[in-house]
Formats: sequence, structure tokens, C-alpha cells
Amino acid sequence: MSVIFESDSEYERLLLIQSPLSYKLNPTIPRTFTVHVENMSVTSAKSESRIFQRIEKLESLLPKMINETLKQVFKEDGAKAIWVFIENNSHLKREEIAEKPEVFSDGLDRLLGSGARVIEKFILKNLYRELGLEFREKKGREFPDYIKELSKK
Repeated sequence: MSVIFESDSEYERLLLIQSPLSYKLNPTIPRTFTVHVENMSVTSAKSESRIFQRIEKLESLLPKMINETLKQVFKEDGAKAIWVFIENNSHLKREEIAEKPEVFSDGLDRLLGSGARVIEKFILKNLYRELGLEFREKKGREFPDYIKELSKK
């Protein structure tokens, strides 16, 4: 099937209809367009692109930082054992941790008990350092809270 557009603007409008998933699958997004919907102006492609880049960065960086931290504390074999436990018992893949940090935290807690909080703190320190941010521990906050906050930033 072939589609011919009368002008570039028609093609640009079609691109703006893409769903967030299609932006993830095809990051070739036009530089910037503005969509006007009933007196509301929504900057579409450029802002969505930035959001997805940050989310993708956290999604790929978080498992890497977790793995590095686990290796620092438990060495290679210990880190592998923890990953196997988390993946099998929590039914959580590494790339899903940024979306479901509470599942990861619960799995780590089941395996390590109170030691899980110490490991999570090390993970957060490494993650914040890698992102060029300063980690400040806040009373009453848990691992999932920090991850959700980072995904919003």
C-alpha cells in the first residue's frame, strides 16, 4: 500500500498521531510540531521524545547499576544467584524494574530480609552518581519511591 501526501504538513500531522509506543519503536521523530486541540496548544513530538529518552535511559541504566552493586557486594556468582531468584520468584525481568520497582524491592526483601534496605541504598547511591545527581536519603522513603521520582524528573 502506498500513500501520497499533498504536502509535508499532511505528513507531519500523520506523525503527530503516533502513539507513545510507536515513538519508542521508531525514535525518528520530527524536530518540533505544535498541535492545537480546541484552544489548547500541546507541544507533541519534541516533548514526548525527551520524556521517552529519559524513561529509556532509566530503564537501561537501572538494571546496570543494580548489577554493578550486586557484584560489588556479592561478587559475580552471588549477583547471578540474586538475579535468578528475583526473575524466578518475582516473575520480573531486568528491563521491567524501572516500571515495577516495588516488585523488585519485595523480591530482594524476601531474599535478603533487612539487608535488602542496605543493598537498595547502595543501588540508589550508584544510580544517582551515574546520573550526575546527589543522593539524599529522606526519612520514610523507600526504594520504589526514589525510582518513581527519578522517572518523573
